[in-house]
Amino acid sequence: MDCIFCKIAAGEMPSNKIYEDEETLAFYDVSPQAPVHFLVIPKTHIRGVDEINESNSGIVAHIYEVIAHIARQLDLDNGYRVVTNCGDDGGQTVGHLHFHVLAKRTLAWPPG
Repeated sequence: MDCIFCKIAAGEMPSNKIYEDEETLAFYDVSPQAPVHFLVIPKTHIRGVDEINESNSGIVAHIYEVIAHIARQLDLDNGYRVVTNCGDDGGQTVGHLHFHVLAKRTLAWPPG
C-alpha cells in the first residue's frame, strides 16, 4: 500500500509525533493552518469517513478521547476545531482517515 499515513504510523517516514498508543498516532501538520495544528490518525488503514462501519467505528471514539487528552496537555482551554474531510469534493488529500485539530487562533465559520 502506498499510503503516506500508513508509512508514518509504521515508522517508515518521519513525523513530529506528539502522541502514540496501540491504535492511534498524533503528529504536527507539516503545513500548519493555525499556531497549533496536529493530526490524529488510526494506525489501521481506513480510507475515510465513508468506510466507517460497525467493526471499526470504535476507533473514532478513541480518537476523540486522544484529542481531548492532547488538548489538555497543550492547554487548549480557549477552544479548538476538529476537522475531517471525506472524498475529493470534501477536500480530502490523503486517503487515510485523519482528524485535523487547529487551535491558538480565532477560527471563523464557514472556513474560507
